[in-house]
Amino acid sequence: MNPKTFISHASEDKDRFVIDFSSKLRSKGIDAWLDKWEMFPGDSLVDKIFEEGIKNADAFVIILSQHSVNKPWVREELNAGFVKRISIKTKIIPIVIDDCEVPECLKSTLWERIQNLESYDENLNRIVQSIFGISEKPQLGKPPKHIKTVIDVLPGLTKVDTIIFNQSCKITIEKGDKNINLSEIYDSLKEYGISDDEIEESLEILDSRGFIKAQRVLKGRIPFFLITQYGFDLYARKNINDYDLIVKEVCLKILNENLMVNHQIAEATNTPIALINHILETIERKGLVKTIKALNGLYQVHYVSPELKRMFR
Repeated sequence: MNPKTFISHASEDKDRFVIDFSSKLRSKGIDAWLDKWEMFPGDSLVDKIFEEGIKNADAFVIILSQHSVNKPWVREELNAGFVKRISIKTKIIPIVIDDCEVPECLKSTLWERIQNLESYDENLNRIVQSIFGISEKPQLGKPPKHIKTVIDVLPGLTKVDTIIFNQSCKITIEKGDKNINLSEIYDSLKEYGISDDEIEESLEILDSRGFIKAQRVLKGRIPFFLITQYGFDLYARKNINDYDLIVKEVCLKILNENLMVNHQIAEATNTPIALINHILETIERKGLVKTIKALNGLYQVHYVSPELKRMFR
């Protein structure tokens, strides 16, 4: 439905601005009410202006100029009590077209100032948007995926830090190597809506808190890093189901079945090799076994402590 708009003005401003302005409003689908077009000989001024023009208006446009602010009829239309009464249901839009004093009752209302009466398309667009209730504010997009993601945040880290670290650990499990190239996780981090600055900051935090060991290049960037034993252990305990049972099963394979090579244990337990290697490193750090590590990724247990045997008797 076309919004009705009453144009309050002084007759001196008709030819220099008001008629052209009102015509442009109508070309934009706004039913501009102008006395020149609506009033005829014999019409009641009060009935036409106040009962037909203003009463039914969706918007009340007031053309403010040195002529209009001093006109008794315009002053009546701008009576403070009247402005307060119509503003309850009608949008009031003051338009200043020259260097005039804005009436007191309108000083708290945002007005549109037109500097050039010959060219005011930008002003017109703002006025049309105001009448239609349209805003140029961009529509709200979807929040980044990492905002909506439910995740068990690791101690001392933020949600973004944890997502980056978890993605790194997932790659470690997939490829069986704790050495990570940032390019291996970059695309997945972008799917979460994580910015480059956030990635860089998180890697610095993960490094300083012992989750990764960073390998820096020029300007301090971190394109490569190693998942630390400490970091991967936290990930495993938080994210791998029945992790403690898997550790127990690995130990029993060593003790009961004499499986001493990481690949043998991985096959027998149907467990990723990265997780087997981590478990072997963990129990070795505790002095429960000793291993030999080959360059080809082979881990071989060559010593089992009495302590480990006693733990499972």
